[in-house]
Amino acid sequence: MKDFINRLEDNNTPLLADGAMGTVLHERGVAFARSFDELNLIDPDLVTSIHAEYIAAGAEIVMTNTFGANRFRLAEHGLEEQVGFINQRGVELARAAAQDASRPVWVAGDIGPLGVRLAPFGRVQPEDARAAFEEQIRGLLLGQPDLLLIETMTDLYEAREAVLAAKALTELPVLASMTFTRDDRTLLGDTPSKVATKLHEAGADIIGINCSGGPAQLLRILKQMKEAVPGATFSVMPNAGWPEQAAGRILYPAGPEYFGQYAQAFARAGASIVGGCCGSTPAHIAAMRAALDDPESVEPVENGQMRIIERTEKVTGTDKGSELAEKFAKGRFVVAVEMDPPRGLSTSKLRRGAELLEDAGADVINVADSPMARMRMSPWAVCELLQREVQIDTTLHFPTRGRNLLRVQGDLLAAHVLGIRNVFVVMGDPTAIGDYPDAMDNYDLAPTGLIKLIKQGFNSGVDHAGAEIGQPTSFFVGAALNLAPPDPEREIKLLKRKLANGADFFLTQPVYEPAKAREFLQMLADSGQPLQKPVLVGVLPLFNARHSTFLNNEVPGISIPEAIHARIEKAGNKEQTAAEGIKIAAELIEEIKEWGQGVYLMPPFSRYDLAAELIDKIRASDR
Repeated sequence: MKDFINRLEDNNTPLLADGAMGTVLHERGVAFARSFDELNLIDPDLVTSIHAEYIAAGAEIVMTNTFGANRFRLAEHGLEEQVGFINQRGVELARAAAQDASRPVWVAGDIGPLGVRLAPFGRVQPEDARAAFEEQIRGLLLGQPDLLLIETMTDLYEAREAVLAAKALTELPVLASMTFTRDDRTLLGDTPSKVATKLHEAGADIIGINCSGGPAQLLRILKQMKEAVPGATFSVMPNAGWPEQAAGRILYPAGPEYFGQYAQAFARAGASIVGGCCGSTPAHIAAMRAALDDPESVEPVENGQMRIIERTEKVTGTDKGSELAEKFAKGRFVVAVEMDPPRGLSTSKLRRGAELLEDAGADVINVADSPMARMRMSPWAVCELLQREVQIDTTLHFPTRGRNLLRVQGDLLAAHVLGIRNVFVVMGDPTAIGDYPDAMDNYDLAPTGLIKLIKQGFNSGVDHAGAEIGQPTSFFVGAALNLAPPDPEREIKLLKRKLANGADFFLTQPVYEPAKAREFLQMLADSGQPLQKPVLVGVLPLFNARHSTFLNNEVPGISIPEAIHARIEKAGNKEQTAAEGIKIAAELIEEIKEWGQGVYLMPPFSRYDLAAELIDKIRASDR
């Protein structure tokens, strides 16, 4: 323990921990439904080999394969009576892998969440949670680890119980690490500053951030934690970006080189331990090792990334059709702009932004519904307000998640009465990542089913049960389309289902390679069903080099060519890079005009002024 503390206090180079165990095991054929922890007993060679690969890559800390080895999680597999033995074996396997290492390697006894909710948000009392943690820790201590790692905690109450359990049983160093949602809060809404303060007060020797998003987010959170508790010791172990699913596989976008760049950034920001979490591999750790050993070998990352994500008359009844549909029918190149509802009661900024966009020539404002599952004003109210006060058409984002059949149909009727005619049907963000993780997250209809309900039901004058609703609605229905899908065949199959159910138009993710997007549309045509519906192609202007790097590495579905990134990087100061981003976006739009019916602008960081500037360029070229 003394050697570990001395190495930890070496301010020259952070300790390098290993990367993911679970996702690597899955890649090697172990199903997620299995107990990974049981492998310590039934396939110890597989576990040891992964430890050895991380050590060969340069890791100085290896984490035991005991993330879920607590009574609650093991009970799901009938293994609750083997808590002690599984944890002891986990330490022994990691220790065996470290025996022949060329540098000192310390073994961290890994402790994950219990997999149950603690009071007041669940039924497990704090004292019961602490008892479960103590049982697991006793098993780990039988194997004689060098430190204890409490990781991927989402509940600060649960993390505190784990720390207190560890401190009651051992004097070994305790690292307590929390995970955060996309908006830099825990699932229960705690800020990085609060997390750092509370973990420090509970007695954690090292305060950590792990899992969450990619390196950019964790660098931002690290700085907030460091500011809240300046004298504390910190650990950072990010996921390899936000995961996406393709062809039955879970993929992570951030590569080893990107991790190598951030290893130095974490060190400069004050991290004493760095490593990886889900999606990271021995290759990621090797890149971090190389960067820590030779800082000049990697391009420096600047201080963090910005976050991407802040009508004429009121008409009721069915006497008004979709203005958006009319513009498509007339062959107008349509410009839609995305806006988020306010988090509180004030709508003044929203109105001013919409007025700016309307003056510039935007055709329609797309209003999101609780993006990132965060509490915001109802998009119905925002759509009605913008149509009434700003005199601009709107598209209502209509997620199916969290709505049963009664609510879906009632909400559709309400939207129509408010004069809303354009709806964009989407699944919606899971409540688990937002303000209220315990909120109901069920749904009766998938997006394809809701498209069918609207187009073949409501627009024909009947509800889901076939009962008349008085008179037909006149909704113009949009659906999502991925023009650069990881699994083209699956995307084409899904697209055909949306078309069969009646989708009128499509919205896409940001596109930076129009030629490849056009190739996908040609693939669709070759499949026997060319897309003959309007497509609004996503365009997200790049704000600076950090923004470009972040999108390319950490946002699923976005790929930015090196040539575009190089242009942003060479542009110059803040104003020049923003201007170059607008110039690039304008060039992309000129290519999109050859085959797209419009664009779906996503203003970076709610910079509606940049969107207005881009609209000016679009309208100037239309004349």
